[in-house]
Amino acid sequence: MTELTGQIALVTGATRGIGKASAQALAAAGATVIGTATSAAGAQSIAAGLADLGGYGRVLDVCHAEQSAELVANIVAKHGRLDILVNNAAITRDSLLLRTREADWDAVLSTNLTAVSRLCRMVLRPMMKHRHGRIICLSSVVSAMGNAGQCSYAASKAALGGLARSLAREVASRNITVNLVAPGFIDTDMTRALNDEIRAQLLGQIPQGRLGESSDVAASIVFLASPGAGYITGQTLHVNGGMYMSP
Repeated sequence: MTELTGQIALVTGATRGIGKASAQALAAAGATVIGTATSAAGAQSIAAGLADLGGYGRVLDVCHAEQSAELVANIVAKHGRLDILVNNAAITRDSLLLRTREADWDAVLSTNLTAVSRLCRMVLRPMMKHRHGRIICLSSVVSAMGNAGQCSYAASKAALGGLARSLAREVASRNITVNLVAPGFIDTDMTRALNDEIRAQLLGQIPQGRLGESSDVAASIVFLASPGAGYITGQTLHVNGGMYMSP
């Protein structure tokens, strides 16, 4: 039920972590994957990782509207379709709200929300033409729980919920699903840099007693992109080891 042969997938922010794992997992399931990076070196790294699986990398600044439109048009021109969009690219500018600069707030919302809505809009026409599509947006556990020092990031990720649920209603009749995956704390370079005390406090909040792996999130993305998830739309799949349990 996770067979994706013949599907064309676009994954933003695919150079490392969840984006890289998701691109490789989708490709392993049979999809032709185009992963994006903000630099040529990053795109080359993606291409190297996907070469044996038939995928490739492209440079994309998701905040650049013309660049985004050109990439989507090129993918459709080359492959004739675009079936799966994984909106993974995101930034943080962590700070207490009292100290948050206007420019940092705008940058987070522009990347994490506005750029996502733009790419969703751009892929709808080819998806509607083929009456098939899977749009998956990366949210976060902090969108539900909140986190001190991350007001801008939490707000941007929470807003994705409203976007996804509304869009899901708009396009459900065309066999296009729109869902979110909300990771908890994942084992990355950032969490590995935490000192032992902070790491212990963090693990104490997670019933499973461990940080998640990028592969845990990637598996959820592959599922939502698959035929087996065809009757699931407008939902948030929490992947956090029990740190947050939605009703």
